[in-house]
Amino acid sequence: MAIGAYEVKSDFLRRWRDRGLAEGEAKGEARTLLRVLAARGISVPEDIRVRITECTDLDQLDAWTDRAATATSIDDIFE
Repeated sequence: MAIGAYEVKSDFLRRWRDRGLAEGEAKGEARTLLRVLAARGISVPEDIRVRITECTDLDQLDAWTDRAATATSIDDIFE
């Protein structure tokens, strides 16, 4: 039996699949940002942690991660 990629033909299922993929990508980006902050020794207050983990805007998460690479404090990221 050959196993291949299943092609979703239903618009309804495609929308839900795409939504799930986008949510998963955002969670991964948020996790990466939190790891960068931890590696840099930057403390993350709970309200900022919630803001990061609830964010679904990939461009915003990318911008925060870029700033985190050179930040010396949490204020350098969330101005």
